[in-house]
Amino acid sequence: MAEITDWAFPTELQPKAERLPFDLEKVLSSVVLIRAEVPEDAFTASVLGTERLGSGVVIRPDGLVLTIGYLITEAETLWLTTREGTVVPAHALAYDYATGFGLVMPLGRLSLPALERGTSASVRIGSDAIVVSHGGRGHALSTKIADKREFAGYWEYLIDEALFTTPAHPHWSGAALVGMDGRLLGIGSLLVQEPIGGETLDANMFVPVDLLEPILDDLMRTGRASRAPRPWLGLYATESQGQLVVGGLAADGPAARAGVKLGDRVLEVAGQRVGGLSDLFRKVWRLGPAGIEIPLTLARGQSRSRVRVRSRDRDELLKKPLTH
Repeated sequence: MAEITDWAFPTELQPKAERLPFDLEKVLSSVVLIRAEVPEDAFTASVLGTERLGSGVVIRPDGLVLTIGYLITEAETLWLTTREGTVVPAHALAYDYATGFGLVMPLGRLSLPALERGTSASVRIGSDAIVVSHGGRGHALSTKIADKREFAGYWEYLIDEALFTTPAHPHWSGAALVGMDGRLLGIGSLLVQEPIGGETLDANMFVPVDLLEPILDDLMRTGRASRAPRPWLGLYATESQGQLVVGGLAADGPAARAGVKLGDRVLEVAGQRVGGLSDLFRKVWRLGPAGIEIPLTLARGQSRSRVRVRSRDRDELLKKPLTH
C-alpha cells in the first residue's frame, strides 16, 4: 500500500509562503500523522475499520493533539509521526460525541510548535483558507470557505454551523483548516457533495474549533464533557423525498431491540411531527439524557405503529483505551 506521503498537489494548488502573513512552515510542522489500530471485535470496527490513518494538530506546548474522534475511538494502539519522521506512541485521551473532536496525548516528546486556535465565527463565506494534512507543503491545499451551515449526520450527529471548503482535500480526516491569520479554524471530518453556484461539487466538512473551548478542560480532566450524555437510539435515518427513512440499525441497538425495521419511516417523536433529520435529533435530545425512553411513531407500508425505544449512552458500547 502506498504511503500517505507518496503524492503532492500541483504547485499551483499549494499555498505560497511568500504571499501569506504568517509562518507557513510553522503551521505545517504542527500537523502530525495519526495511525490507529483497533481490535477486530470493537463496536466501530465493521464501519470504520481496524486500521485508521489521518492527521492531527498540536494545540498545546505539551504536545496535545486535536483530531477528529472517529480516527481514535476504540484504538488499542496509537502512533504519531512528525513531518521530520519522528514516531512516538500516544494515548487516546478523549472523544466527544457531540462535537466529534478527539484528543491524543503523545507518550514521547514531540517538540513541535502548537498551532494557535482562532474562531470560525469571524470567517465569511468566500474567505481564503488552507487545508493541511500531514506531509508538508505538498499536502497543503489553498481553498475557500464555500459555506457555513447546519450539518446533520445519520449516525445521530448534529453541528449547528459547520464549515465547508472547496476544492476538496483527498485526505480530510483530522486535517487542519487554517485561516489567513495562521490560526486553526476547524478539524476535517468528511467529504461531501455540496451545491455551489448552480452545480454540485466535492467539498470538505470541518468541525469549527470554537466548539472545543467550552469542553477542553473537562475532556482533559475526565475524558468527557461535563454535559449529560445524549440519548442514543442506534437508528440511522436518511431524508428521502421529504421523508425520514430508516436506512440502517446498530446491531442489537436500542431501536432494533424496540422493533424498528429497515425501511420504516419516522413520523413523530413523543407525538410531535418530525420535520427532518436535524429536527429528529433535537426532538429526541430534548426529552432527556441517555437512558430515557423515546416514543416514536413509525410508518411501515400503509400502517402506522408506535414503539418506545429505551435509549443508551453510546460510550457504554465502546472499548476504552488502555491506561499507561
